[in-house]
Amino acid sequence: MLSHYYTVKGHGEHEITIQKSRFIAHIARATTEEEAQNFIQEIKKKHWGATHNCSAYMIGEHDQVQKANDDGEPSGTAGVPILEVLKKKGLKDTVVVITRYFGGIKLGAGGLIRAYGKATSEGISATGMVERKLVQIMHITVDYTLSGKVEYALHTSSYEIKQILYLDTVTFEIYVTAMETPLFKNWITELTNGKGEITSGVSIYKEKSVIF
Repeated sequence: MLSHYYTVKGHGEHEITIQKSRFIAHIARATTEEEAQNFIQEIKKKHWGATHNCSAYMIGEHDQVQKANDDGEPSGTAGVPILEVLKKKGLKDTVVVITRYFGGIKLGAGGLIRAYGKATSEGISATGMVERKLVQIMHITVDYTLSGKVEYALHTSSYEIKQILYLDTVTFEIYVTAMETPLFKNWITELTNGKGEITSGVSIYKEKSVIF
């Protein structure tokens, strides 16, 4: 699993007008090619009367699946520019459909490339991007006599507390990145003089909004 990667927040939509043509960007997250294709078909069904519904997507940890479709626009003027924006922004598991309603003025190959690229960039900006960081949930169990000291230390550290469970003992669940795990364990051991029980939980991705 990747230690971190970038993707879009979720579904978004943004419209711009260029030379009287309407370009509507539809953005979504997709973790499989099937999800991406389903989204594309959904947009095509919604905008069945549009002149074009051009698309592109990047799927997989290492961008194993990359597809672009011009949907009737001159070859290389729509799908590829959309895909290039995804690559430039380093986005994974992302699908984009740009719906075009022709306004009567031809843009030429260069104009189309710029228009589809601009529509994609603005659509992604309007939707928002996130960094997904792989973290492990560490469980720290201590007696009540140590709980106050540990809680204070955690609150004043850079570590994020997921939750605190008060039972016969007190268990803190903390988000820790893989790189920080050895240091974190040593810190807790020293903090509790070896009296804290440290166990590793599941690994998950946590999301944080980013702006480029």
